[in-house]
Amino acid sequence: MTLADAVAHLTPELWDRANRRLIRKALAEFAHERLVTPEPDGERRYVVRSDDGRTEYRFGAVRRALDHWQVDADSISRHREGTELPLAALDFFIELKGSLGLSDEILPVYLEEISSTLSGTCYKLTKPQVPAAELARAGFQDIETGMTEGHPCFVANNGRLGFGIHEYLSYAPETASPVRLVWLAAHRSRAAFTAGAGIEYESFVRQELGEATVERFAKRLTEQGLDPADYLLIPVHPWQWWNKLTVTFAAELARRHLVCLGEGDDEYLAQQSIRTFFNTTSPHKHYVKTALSVLNMGFMRGLSAAYMEATPAINDWLAQLIDNDPVLKSTGLTIIRERAAVGYRHLEYERATDRYSPYRKMLAALWRESPVPSLQDGEQLATMASLLHVDHEGHGFAAALVERSGLPAKEWLRRYLRAYYTPLLHSFYAYDLVFMPHGENVILVLKDGVVQRAVYKDIAEEIAVMDPDAVLPPEVRRIRVEVPDDMKLLSLFTDVFDCFFRFLAAQLATEGVLTEDGFWDTVAEVTREYQEAAPELAEKFRRYDMFAPEFALSCLNRLQLRDNRQMVDLADPSGALQLVGTLENPLAGR
Repeated sequence: MTLADAVAHLTPELWDRANRRLIRKALAEFAHERLVTPEPDGERRYVVRSDDGRTEYRFGAVRRALDHWQVDADSISRHREGTELPLAALDFFIELKGSLGLSDEILPVYLEEISSTLSGTCYKLTKPQVPAAELARAGFQDIETGMTEGHPCFVANNGRLGFGIHEYLSYAPETASPVRLVWLAAHRSRAAFTAGAGIEYESFVRQELGEATVERFAKRLTEQGLDPADYLLIPVHPWQWWNKLTVTFAAELARRHLVCLGEGDDEYLAQQSIRTFFNTTSPHKHYVKTALSVLNMGFMRGLSAAYMEATPAINDWLAQLIDNDPVLKSTGLTIIRERAAVGYRHLEYERATDRYSPYRKMLAALWRESPVPSLQDGEQLATMASLLHVDHEGHGFAAALVERSGLPAKEWLRRYLRAYYTPLLHSFYAYDLVFMPHGENVILVLKDGVVQRAVYKDIAEEIAVMDPDAVLPPEVRRIRVEVPDDMKLLSLFTDVFDCFFRFLAAQLATEGVLTEDGFWDTVAEVTREYQEAAPELAEKFRRYDMFAPEFALSCLNRLQLRDNRQMVDLADPSGALQLVGTLENPLAGR
């Protein structure tokens, strides 16, 4: 690749398209979060003014349930003192810096994340445009790498600060570049391996790496006079090796607490979460999730060695709970368990920092089951994020699945909701258990376009039990959190209704597949269906009312705009929420 090739996607035409798309999203989501207040400017026309009142953004929009602003990208224009100006996202954030609450310290870093997001959009626009109908018949990894939008709520959702262009082209999921992981030997005095029931280190590593690779790595150690029995193997993201460990962990390498063994033989593809890899050489083998000290969407994406220790036990506990619950079993719900984890403790950085510091999250990894072996004949996999994907001609992936299924749209939606949403309801009401069930954390099992069942993932870092009196095994107690009673149901209202169904309902309505009323009627119907089947929980249904008139508006962009390096205080996640007024509950009165 030449120096010029590296930035071939950054053309004036693609940059203009990317800026228009991003400003469309910014206007829509910032209006939703009440950071800007669009003023009526004619029939379905609105205007947003800059902080100084001199620049105007004029646009057309449809307002939908949950105060969703569906802004028409082609309708946006920017005017200053009677002159029309080109759309420029960086200018947009500077002009509305006060309205958005961007401090002098945060603004330049946020602009860097916006620049990276725009650059990524330009790259995606150079790829062959696959129609949604074609993607609906594609393989799991083709769908995964075919996503173009990222998180539906966050405006700066592809920051990836730390990646240069070469690394973006090598490691971003949309580039679909094969990756080989770097393997280190970590001295057992500073490293720990933990695993789920029935898993033993030696046989697990040989199964994942293959006999020949394990022997090759052992030989590298013995050639340096080191005993392989004194070490544990840790997979590392190549970026982390080149940019962090070679320098930040220099002492560990010099003292042979860490030894670089080279690359493994298997090829992987980065998933939507960037630091998780799917094994394309052997798809039945585990995913590998690695530490990656890159700033993306409000967090440094490291992995805590301390957190890793309890990870397999938490996964085993949840898998057993699902297995023993007839309601969850009847929905077909499964999880892909995080079966083994390895973490390295840098003792000096630990003495210098608290437990939430990024310096404690630079070297750890986990192995997560692959969903591939669980497939039946004719079944395919798709990340749930794909349901919100819209192709270059405005056709949505969800609509393509409905068409492929041949089912009436309501029936297609009902089956999806029973697979994805009913388990969330039951987990909440029966166990005070909540997930982080956004599109990237759920895999759908499809057959002929119809959702058969859901697979939840990213378990140990994301689940929480909100019952302070819950009896949990000692190694699982970490997942218990204190949440004020009036905020518990926000886990469903925010994560499911506002951050996912809001977009899915709007897209299906736009394409004429299903009206918004039809969508929310179906959600209400599936909710009642579940409640009627569990009369023993009637008191909890009254106490936590899914049909309440309104719920608090919890704002994600406000978190990132306030502090894009550490979006949430990990010691008090619910206390960190940005709540601004309320949203009308679309289930109320149904």
